[in-house]
Order: sequence, then structure tokens, then C-alpha cells
Amino acid sequence: MIKKNVLLSEPIYNENEKKQLLEWARVAIETYLQEGWVIQAITNNQMLKRKVGIFVTLWKSNELRGCIGLMETDKPLNETVVDMAIEAAVKDNRFKPLVLNELPEIKIEISILSPLHKIKNIQEIELDKHGVMIIQGKKSGVFLPEVAKRENWDLGTMLEALCIEKAGLPANAWMEKNSDIYIFTSTTFREK
Repeated sequence: MIKKNVLLSEPIYNENEKKQLLEWARVAIETYLQEGWVIQAITNNQMLKRKVGIFVTLWKSNELRGCIGLMETDKPLNETVVDMAIEAAVKDNRFKPLVLNELPEIKIEISILSPLHKIKNIQEIELDKHGVMIIQGKKSGVFLPEVAKRENWDLGTMLEALCIEKAGLPANAWMEKNSDIYIFTSTTFREK
């Protein structure tokens, strides 16, 4: 269930926590591709047990190779990162499943999301800072904060792309009264 009008906040993860999450993601993908089973990421660190939305993005030669995530989850972060890493590798239907010999060429990126914040005016969206989610009926779509900047989109172009490409809605659906728009921030980091 989407939490409405929660203040945007970015939890701060230290370098060791980020490194651990990236390591779990890589080992999860490798183990799944090699052995066919899912690892258990065990931790006592409470930051790594928080129940937060995340996306795992895979890059190959700086080209998108897979991206799957959850806006919200009831699972702790240590388990969710394992699940989303595997899904990004083998279940993103835009790409063929990753194969083991590709893994050395893959850079893993993790985005840990703040709670969603419903907005009333699109002028509240800061393209360099906010990810955006649109919901209309049973259709929804989401762009992470870095997408608009990477694509060099202005606000209108981003909203139209979100409606068409991600939600399967008409380009101007974001203007309709039955559309809800949410923003969020993310803490994003990737392998070097």
C-alpha cells in the first residue's frame, strides 16, 4: 500500500553498507546463474534490514542490461537486494536473460528509495533530485531520479515518456484528474 504525503528522506548508508549490498547482488546473480539457487544474505546491521523500496540496475558497456525493483516491500533490504538482483539479471523482459560469461562485463547499480510522496502540482518535481511515479487505475509507471538527466529530458518530455513507455497510457495522461503522481528520492551507488 502506498504511503501518501510522507516527507521525503534519504537514509544515509556508509561505504561499507553500500559495498556489502553490491557484493550480495553480485554473488546472488553469480550463484543463481551457476547453481540455480538463491543465496541468503545474513546481517545484524539494522540499516541493511530496513524495509525499503529498491531497484537493481545492470549495466554492460554503459548500456542498460536489466533493471527491476520494488517501490515498497515487506521484506528487509538484505533479502530484497538479492531478489531484485536476480530478477534484473533474468526476468527483465526487455532483455534476454543474463548468462554467466557476461557477468564479468556487468556493473551493478543499486538505488534505495525514499517513501513515495503524493504531489498536487508537477512544479514540485525537481528533475535532478526526484524520481516520479504515475498511477491511473491499474496502470502505473516509474522513472528513477537519474533517468531524466541521463536522457536530457525536460519535465514535460519526462512525464510524457513516463506515461507512454512505462505506464502504457496516453502521453498527456499525467494531466488527467484520475492520475496520481508521486515523487521520491533515492540513494544510488554502483560498482567501480
